[in-house]
Amino acid sequence: MAEGIIWGAALLAYGAFRFWYDNWSGPLKPAEIDAFLAQMAGRFEGTGNSPEVLRAFLAADDGREFVMLNLVKAQMDQVEDPETGQMVQGFELLKRYSKRFMPVLFRNGGHPGIVGRKVGGYVDAWNTEPDPGWTVFGLMRYRSRRDMIKLVMDPAFMAGHPDKLLGTLATFSFPTQRVLSFYVGPRVTVALVLALIAALSHLMMLTIAS
Repeated sequence: MAEGIIWGAALLAYGAFRFWYDNWSGPLKPAEIDAFLAQMAGRFEGTGNSPEVLRAFLAADDGREFVMLNLVKAQMDQVEDPETGQMVQGFELLKRYSKRFMPVLFRNGGHPGIVGRKVGGYVDAWNTEPDPGWTVFGLMRYRSRRDMIKLVMDPAFMAGHPDKLLGTLATFSFPTQRVLSFYVGPRVTVALVLALIAALSHLMMLTIAS
């Protein structure tokens, strides 16, 4: 009886994880895209970003998860903190933005895949612009394109956006989908961890019973 409860609890925990981790709402609908872009009106000005590129990405939604590749050149000079008015290094504002961004990302079923710092210049590049001096890169997993929209419109994310602008000298991002990876994803990792916990609990129960 106790063993059944242990393994049943592990199964329920994994089901709850998958309920949060997977997209159960299907692809975006045209009305959702139109409403989002209408709300975003004006935010493309001065950034060089194209609303039509974003619309095409959203319209091609297949309901699957995707990973956003981000390259960032941080502002290392002093800038005025929009909250305190004090002069701080721009990179500190970028870090503060990240602290606000991550909870919203998790809340919408996303998480970092890998984040790292640049340790050298381009060693293999052609027909591209010179290295502007990237500082960090990140691979961010999004549960779906709908969840990306929710994140962008989240008040906590919008409140932290000025920090991103002040802390970033240059950046570009584009969405990708995994073709090949030797890293075990969270679906397998969580299943293995829960199975291990359940197995150890089961062994403990058998030990106590004997």
